[in-house]
Amino acid sequence: KLHKMATARRRFDRKNLNPVFHKRDKSEDDRELSRALIKQARKSGVLNLSGRALSSVPEKVWNLNSPDKEELQVDIDLNSTKDEDAWWNQKPLSNLDLSSNTLTKLAPDVGNLYSLTVLNLHDNALTSLPAEIGNLEKLTKLNISHNKLTELPNDFFKLRELKYLNLSHNAFEEMPSELSDLYMLEVLDASYNKINSLPGGIGFLVRLTQLILSYNKLKTLPNDIVNLRSLQKLDLVHNDLENLPPIMGELRKLECLYAQHNDIQELPDFQGCESLKELHISNNFIKEIPKDFCEQLPHLKILDLRDNKIEKVPDEIAMLQSLIRLDISNNSVSSLPTSLSTLAHLVSLQLEGNPIRSIRRDIIQCGTTRVLKTLRDRSLVEEKTDQTNIAIIGENEATFPDRYRMRKSRSLSLTARGLTEVPEEVFLDAKSESVTLIDLSKNKLKHLPEGVQHLANIANELIVAHNLLVDIPIFLSQFDKISRIDISQNALTTLPEEFGCLVSLRELNIANNRFQEIPRCVYELRGLEILLARDNQIKEIDATTSGLGALRRLAILDLANNSISQVPPILGKLTHITSLDLVGNCFRQPRHQILEKGTEAIMSYLRDRIPTN
Repeated sequence: KLHKMATARRRFDRKNLNPVFHKRDKSEDDRELSRALIKQARKSGVLNLSGRALSSVPEKVWNLNSPDKEELQVDIDLNSTKDEDAWWNQKPLSNLDLSSNTLTKLAPDVGNLYSLTVLNLHDNALTSLPAEIGNLEKLTKLNISHNKLTELPNDFFKLRELKYLNLSHNAFEEMPSELSDLYMLEVLDASYNKINSLPGGIGFLVRLTQLILSYNKLKTLPNDIVNLRSLQKLDLVHNDLENLPPIMGELRKLECLYAQHNDIQELPDFQGCESLKELHISNNFIKEIPKDFCEQLPHLKILDLRDNKIEKVPDEIAMLQSLIRLDISNNSVSSLPTSLSTLAHLVSLQLEGNPIRSIRRDIIQCGTTRVLKTLRDRSLVEEKTDQTNIAIIGENEATFPDRYRMRKSRSLSLTARGLTEVPEEVFLDAKSESVTLIDLSKNKLKHLPEGVQHLANIANELIVAHNLLVDIPIFLSQFDKISRIDISQNALTTLPEEFGCLVSLRELNIANNRFQEIPRCVYELRGLEILLARDNQIKEIDATTSGLGALRRLAILDLANNSISQVPPILGKLTHITSLDLVGNCFRQPRHQILEKGTEAIMSYLRDRIPTN
């Protein structure tokens, strides 16, 4: 009897049990998009379907603003349609959230959502994206993190308005070279993948402010990563890097660098990286804190060097006057310089795990304040303080920099020395030390020294501003790696035709010269992103496809204080220009009030004046 009752109970359970986990079918997914949600989305342009266990996207999402049969039946009588529900009051879908579901694929119909600006697909199980995603030309933010993606379709790189892209927590092994086509990107997160290399063209992403590449398998970084002039945060934690680019100082706006848990053996040259506030480079194999390093980072607040191989802290550490936290735990430091006590803002000094013999252990255990007091007391009895020694560093320099300085800084700096010529030997020395930056500004040069051409194959930056130049030599066209040229504040009237061969040039400054037009060769510089031509005598703007329209990467254009009498409306079609300065010219339209409102207002005004026929 008991056996029969148990059997009956099991039959009852199987028949009536509704399992908690079961495979969703299409009809169940479609029902998740209720009429209330549809109405709300049509009103706001925002549809949130996150966390609904969807295995497929409800069909209605792809044509949200089109009435279905049931709605048409209800609305046959137009008088019964509420004004707020009428099609003319609906907003196109601009923000779609499909995150935290179980989607394995995305239908090609996603390409129909032409007005979409934000798309969230994170925390799903996507293995691929449809090519049609490239149709979303207005998309500015895309989050596809926490999926199973290994590659992106070719059409993906048509998303030219994309500013935020999150690819983290996927299975990417490489980034395609087409990534550089997404030139509007400001934030790129590709952390927690299996990426072992970056494409060389990544340097074209000049608007990037954050680049997050942590937890990958990177062994090297492309040299042109230093061309990311807007970069403020660079995260390289947990990779296999053995070194950082030798000229990190090119990242002039970099504020935070995270490079913990790599195989880095030495600190790179940070000359010019004056915005850097935080440097986290613990758990590496660094043996030395170079003296030059301390001179180069006046605004550094946090320096994390724990778990390295450092044996000595140099006296020049005192030049890091903004330092708040210094962590040199778990190194091989045996003594501390008394100059540490001059760091007025230092509130955290981490020393544990070092064989320090110059300070008693009980003093170290008392913390930062006690250690600094001990060092300060010792400095008072020294015959010459380290501050005095530091103050004289760099005095009595020779007219021309020695090879050691060029080797460490990778630059030849001869600025403000009243030079009328530079010996060829100087450039030969610079070549032997692999100099990449040439700075001859603020001198009295009438012609570019011929010795400069010895650096044609390695130089990527040339600064000859504030001189007396009357011409530019043809040999400059041989500089195939040059990315920035500053020849402002000279007496130039033209540039040689061969100048257009500089395909790698990204920034050109010809301000404060005597140009009456933008030289035609400039329009051949297809990689140009910044053109500064203010304070000349330029009379017109050529915005045609053979003029500025040919510069598809141009983002910053400065034509202030010239003699421009008319602004062509088609300039407004060059939407890749994000900074435009036209003040101080003689045209009447656009009016000064519009110019004051900024680039977006100017471009909108110009587009409105383009003839419709």
